[in-house]
Amino acid sequence: MKVADILRVKGNTLFTVPPEQPLADAVRTMAEMDIGSLVVMDHGDLVGMLTFREVIQAVVRNGGSVGTTIVRTVMDDAPLTCTPETDMDEVRRMMLQRHARYMPVLDRKTLMGVVSFYDVAKAVVDSQDFENRMLKAYIRDWPADDAADTRSPA
Repeated sequence: MKVADILRVKGNTLFTVPPEQPLADAVRTMAEMDIGSLVVMDHGDLVGMLTFREVIQAVVRNGGSVGTTIVRTVMDDAPLTCTPETDMDEVRRMMLQRHARYMPVLDRKTLMGVVSFYDVAKAVVDSQDFENRMLKAYIRDWPADDAADTRSPA
């Protein structure tokens, strides 16, 4: 399974934020849209990723509020990325290795979407469920014992 398969099911709604946007506005967008990340874009280029992890760290550093912090100062400026053709096993390995919950998907420099660890886990479960159903159907349709057919005619 490829990342493109997940994006096809997930849809193509993207939420981005410029690096100079106040963190308070970005957090409000995340809350209103019920999303855990925003892709940080500057003049059409991916420059970072803002997730609830960076937001929480900024709030703690700032004594419990976001204050006048801007996105650029707290974003992950070197996020993991993948392409639509990246295999899901590779994405899963990369996300686990870096403890990443969100990964932007780029086709060259064009942002195609974001896959989350939830998306990856759901794809794995769905794939296993499909395989289990196919195996159960195969077992149910198992041919009858051919032993009766191997006897010589009387």
